[in-house]
Amino acid sequence: YCVVTRSAIIMGCSLHWVDNKLTELMYKLGVAIASKPSHFIYIPLLLGGLLATGFQQMRFEDDPEYLFGPENGRSRLEKKAVQEHFSTDYSGSFDVSRMIDITPFGRVIIQAKDGKSLFRESVWNEVATLDAMFNNITIEFKEQQYRYSDLCAEDVYGCVQNPIVKLDQLMGEFERGEYNFTYPAFIHPNTFDIIVFPLFLGNPVIEDDLFVKEVPAVVLGYFLKSNTESDKLRSLEWESEFLKVAEHASETLTQLKVYRFASQTLEEELNKNAESVIPYFHVSVIILMAFTVITGMMSDCVRSKPYMGLLGVFSSGLASAAAFGFIMYLGVPCIGINMAAPFLMLGIGIDDTFVMLAAWRRTNIQDSVKERMGKTYSDAAVSITITSITDLLSFWIGSASPFPSVRIFSLYTGTAVIFTYIWHITFFGGFMALCGFAEASNRHGTTFIKATPKSEAGDRNFLYRLLCTGGISERDPFNPMDNKEHCIMKFFGEKVGRLLNIPAIKALVVMVFLGYLGVACWGITRMQEGLERRKLARDDSYAKDFFDLEDKYFSRFPYRVQVMVTDKLTYSDPKVRQDLQEMIATFEKDRFVGKGLYTESWIKSLNNFFELNPEKNQTFDSEADFIKFLREDYFNEVDNGVSLDLHFNEDNTSILASRFVLQIVNKTDPNDDRLFMSNLRQIADESKFNVSVYHPLFIYFDQYAMVRSTTIQSVTIAAVAMMIVSLIFIPNPLCSLWVAFSIISIEVGVMGYMSLWKVNLDSISMINLLMCIGFSVDFSAHISYAYMSSKLDSPSERIKSSLQSLGFPIVQGSLSTIFSILPLTWSPSYIFHTFFKVIFLVIFFGAIHGLFLLPVLLSLFGPGSCKKKKTDEPDEPSPVHMIHPYFIGMPDPKNPENVLHPNCPRISRPGVLPPITGRGYDNAAFTPAVGLNYYKKKGFDSSEKDLGLGTSGEESSESSLSKNGKRRKADMRVVPAVNGNPVQYSPHPYYRERHPNTEFGNDENVYKDVPKKKGKSKSKTPTTWASPGPRPTSNYNEPHGVHMSEFDAQQYNRDNQWRH
Repeated sequence: YCVVTRSAIIMGCSLHWVDNKLTELMYKLGVAIASKPSHFIYIPLLLGGLLATGFQQMRFEDDPEYLFGPENGRSRLEKKAVQEHFSTDYSGSFDVSRMIDITPFGRVIIQAKDGKSLFRESVWNEVATLDAMFNNITIEFKEQQYRYSDLCAEDVYGCVQNPIVKLDQLMGEFERGEYNFTYPAFIHPNTFDIIVFPLFLGNPVIEDDLFVKEVPAVVLGYFLKSNTESDKLRSLEWESEFLKVAEHASETLTQLKVYRFASQTLEEELNKNAESVIPYFHVSVIILMAFTVITGMMSDCVRSKPYMGLLGVFSSGLASAAAFGFIMYLGVPCIGINMAAPFLMLGIGIDDTFVMLAAWRRTNIQDSVKERMGKTYSDAAVSITITSITDLLSFWIGSASPFPSVRIFSLYTGTAVIFTYIWHITFFGGFMALCGFAEASNRHGTTFIKATPKSEAGDRNFLYRLLCTGGISERDPFNPMDNKEHCIMKFFGEKVGRLLNIPAIKALVVMVFLGYLGVACWGITRMQEGLERRKLARDDSYAKDFFDLEDKYFSRFPYRVQVMVTDKLTYSDPKVRQDLQEMIATFEKDRFVGKGLYTESWIKSLNNFFELNPEKNQTFDSEADFIKFLREDYFNEVDNGVSLDLHFNEDNTSILASRFVLQIVNKTDPNDDRLFMSNLRQIADESKFNVSVYHPLFIYFDQYAMVRSTTIQSVTIAAVAMMIVSLIFIPNPLCSLWVAFSIISIEVGVMGYMSLWKVNLDSISMINLLMCIGFSVDFSAHISYAYMSSKLDSPSERIKSSLQSLGFPIVQGSLSTIFSILPLTWSPSYIFHTFFKVIFLVIFFGAIHGLFLLPVLLSLFGPGSCKKKKTDEPDEPSPVHMIHPYFIGMPDPKNPENVLHPNCPRISRPGVLPPITGRGYDNAAFTPAVGLNYYKKKGFDSSEKDLGLGTSGEESSESSLSKNGKRRKADMRVVPAVNGNPVQYSPHPYYRERHPNTEFGNDENVYKDVPKKKGKSKSKTPTTWASPGPRPTSNYNEPHGVHMSEFDAQQYNRDNQWRH
């Protein structure tokens, strides 16, 4: 055989079984859909509607403690241990410092409207008025009325009150300088209440480290019972009324600003977050519908597919609804952040739509619809499947997360990915087949009426030719007017590709990449961890102001932490009590723990009691005697609540557990929550006792400690899984190496730049980082594969070829995803803003990697690294080819100088060569088996697979004219010539040659035996081609004995070769 291009499919060292098998199966599916399109439309439609009824079973979960605390977090075990030994009694011994659960409550932070101190008589009178308003709140529950006094949590003195309010009796004297309030504790001279100022005052100005001078903020708290379910329901009802009264008071009080918060606030905010994004879903749908319609249209009105874009949006929405309904039928609760999933599914579904449309347009328009559907599905199989599998794997890995919010979201979204994939290859494919039949009938893509080809439009007006013409002329199917190349694809191939081949531009790209990595690494070092409670609230929520003021004014004394010892100790032994006291002293040495006065220790209190009552300090003979002393003497004389910190066995003969309370101090930023918790746990672990530390908010703080390790583990597993999938479906080790490089680079970039964009590493961003793994594979895997499988020799040509194939599809895929999530930015929610920021970063960085960085790096380091050596190649004709004088065609890449060779004569191909691969025609029957396999191996197989994401633009089909050689590959025919010598016909379809050699055969005679198409041919008998006739003798000095006319010989001798 004569012409052999470079062996370009560099897969020699890889396995293709999965790729080939998937291609075969998808081909059969495409043919089946074209045979019965209605079946593939109605069944998914009915099934989707049926599964969508699962929304009736929706169970909404909005408990932030459950959703955002890790299930295997240490705090859950510590909470269980504390509950086992110390329960909260809301009806007689309630203490805020010893709460185990976050009980129903209402809190307000108060500031003066003029920004000055609250410790002024007129201002403080309004504080007392506000407190009275809250105490007088009355609710009606089951036809009964309840006030705060009926619902409040109670200590030994009755309702838990705010004793600081009683300073109104002394505020006038204080303002006149006649009275001072001591800090940190003050004993009221009238009521003898002990007021611990750090519990109520925010950043007070202290004079001489003893007296309070100014107070910018005060906090008041109202705690309610929740012993029973009825108590909790009544308390929540009172909370709702409390929030309304606080909002009204802030507007009506003349000197106070009131900021409110309640135990149900975060749950309400999570619900509001979900509700805030729902109105924008239809905006996303409209944007994507417009985008898909515009990009689905072409200047060829027959091949335009505007409705397919709309059906792609509908298919994605139907699949998402079916997936959600299916999961709800399984009993999985729904959460607010699931509202982001439909936006993501629209983006993924539209990407699949572009792939399918692009694969359809690359098929031969003269084939039957069944054949085109089969080829479409076989071409698009790898792209759609690898995208869906990588996305699915990333979500499935997320479903194993210890964070319930991540797990639930991953289950819903992963299932939606599966359903979107299935619906696109069935439901969407059915409509594609119907549009294919319309195209086969040369019908307008919008109106479905018969259209006129552009080449036959003649002198019709401009609007008619623009809006009403298209398709291929039956009389002249290869007319260039009907086979135009897409201008945007040409731009990426010729302009961008040529630009990236400039050495200075390559150096600039590498330098920019290094700068990008440097900034990303710097951003990672500045990353904050953990999901702050304020970020669970909407931007316009009253809770945000409360959290901001709490962090600003009340971070000096933020938490009271419980320390529990569960060893069975001999507490009657003074040495044991001394060891426990030393343990508490070790805790107090930590920089986050208050010293001495701020610690509640029943042992310290007992020692003080013995110092004041030395006669009672005795040596106890047994543990039972010591416990008897505590219960009968000590607890009765010392009314300080220390009885809440000891847990006795049933017969009161031993102490099962004891508790101490520490004060956390000097918190400056959210990261301190993780640090102090970690420090306390480390001290507890190093103690010789079995010690646990606990605070109700530790469940939230656990994510600070676990989110980094969990994210690194999940991302690493996902990245390895992506590389394995890429190697299976794109079987080239070097491609997998570049995929791994891109995943790491993009993930590092996303983490660094999201930190600079004020996104913390938390459970929300963790979800997005897992999605990033799946999304980052799309562009990097396909651009690497396109470059490595290019049939061109030089890196510069490979860059142009890859970008021409994938430049526009990458832009399309990027824009469609960004458009789908754009409405999330309009929601006043950190959660959905995080979704947009992280996904935008991964799509943007992925596109930049695919369009600029990877082509440059591959051109520098990639070509031929997995190529077989020439010694391993099969025997082939000599790389030096003869060019017959009558040959008119394109230059041969194996023989750019067109050197003549005696063993390979060529003749010109006058006229238009009818397509050999017609319906029912068998290529193998025409060409000898060895030659066919050889040419396929060398890159001459005219059916090329989709190398990437596809495009909805005007790609050239096999019959189209293309500057990058597609037409040459499709039309070059190897046929038997005289005496069995192979002769190759080269295409030049629109210019007929004039031959001065009268002995040369007429053009018509060459093809006289080619059967004309009259319906579908069932014959597979090889076509017999006519010989150009006998070769006459000649006296000319002809090269290699080939007969030439005088004119031909003169031309040959002058140029030493024959050129087009």
